[in-house]
Amino acid sequence: DAIDDVIHIIRTSKDSTEARAKLAEAFELSEIQTQHIMDMPLRRLTSLEVGKLRDELAELESLITALTEILSNESVLKKLVSSELAEVAKEHQTDRRTVLLEASAQPVTSAVPLEIDDEPCRVLLSSTGLLARSATLVTEASEDEPRSRHDVIMATAPAMTRGAVGVVTSLGRVIRVNVVDLPNLPATSGSPSAAGGVSASEVMALEAKERIIGLVRCPQTDEEVQQAPSLAVGTKQGVIKRVAAELSTKDSWSVIALKDGDEVVGAVEVSNEDSEFIFVTKDAQLLRSPISAVRPQGRGAGGMAGIKVAPKSEVIFFGVVDPTWSAEVVTVAGSSHALPGTASTSVKVTDLEQFPVKGRGTAGMRCQRFLKGEDELTLAWAGTAPARAAGPRGAAVELPQEQSKRDASGMPALHAISAVSGPA
Repeated sequence: DAIDDVIHIIRTSKDSTEARAKLAEAFELSEIQTQHIMDMPLRRLTSLEVGKLRDELAELESLITALTEILSNESVLKKLVSSELAEVAKEHQTDRRTVLLEASAQPVTSAVPLEIDDEPCRVLLSSTGLLARSATLVTEASEDEPRSRHDVIMATAPAMTRGAVGVVTSLGRVIRVNVVDLPNLPATSGSPSAAGGVSASEVMALEAKERIIGLVRCPQTDEEVQQAPSLAVGTKQGVIKRVAAELSTKDSWSVIALKDGDEVVGAVEVSNEDSEFIFVTKDAQLLRSPISAVRPQGRGAGGMAGIKVAPKSEVIFFGVVDPTWSAEVVTVAGSSHALPGTASTSVKVTDLEQFPVKGRGTAGMRCQRFLKGEDELTLAWAGTAPARAAGPRGAAVELPQEQSKRDASGMPALHAISAVSGPA
């Protein structure tokens, strides 16, 4: 240690000016460093304070090394600036107040001029029931990208701008919608948002208590019929049905004969015969089974047993999962005695692989353990990861980052969750 030498130099100097000069010469210090030593109180020369000084020196040397590496490496500098800008954007982001469209958001009521190009596009259905079309170009979404309102897309369907798309409803109907009547959203990087879309009630007539469940493509030629995937639907009473694609010129048609009190809760196109269908019931039972066990039927058929539903329970989710993609299950538990939006809920995210495949028509297995005050699932979803959630008005809601065990209880939900979906 040079502490004794420093003290000796200071004590033998005539004044502070001479002391600073001798210190600078003896230890090769700058003017600022020598002044810092001169201003240092004697208490900082104790063993404890000396240890703190050594720790401070080590931290400063480490910081200097890190800063030197950043300044000497352009790629490291750009990566740091990019990450810091992303953090600032995430912390201070606000919902976009304007929505860019290629045309007016009002539905087209007059004949469409033939000058509009017949180009491929995608029709989007948001968690809030908004419909829109966008370019088919899709870029991989980043898990760190900022969320936006109406970015939970419940269903998509490929189409042509002069063609049509089918909207599947809870009454088992498919309603034809002209694609050109929907607002055209400009292509954006990352996940799409249906902000700027139109409400379904503006482009179609729904009956009382009829809800939109999903989308299905409408083939226009025999060749398109051969290439189109089948449609799988699941009902509240646990019925499953597959319907092969057909040509139709009607404005609407039925795809399943429903029993009294039953309704469709899910409708998904099946593009891979190795896919699996998923049922989730209100009493937290999940069934995962091969879709190949369900043979296609005609439109007038009533389907077959999908999951065994317990008395006083019902199906709240039906979907189809492609095994080539990573998938997860999201469940939300609450109380059946509370008014909507007033009770606390718990949410859980689980890897689908934790649920073994079982046979069609069985009861499945428990997917969430209820906490005190909980007696039912209020929402469930299973599909391609990563899942994203939204509130009643389409605002983004964060889900737990860590996955839970198959029959574990959930974590407290900080905000109301009304819809969950995967990448669009």
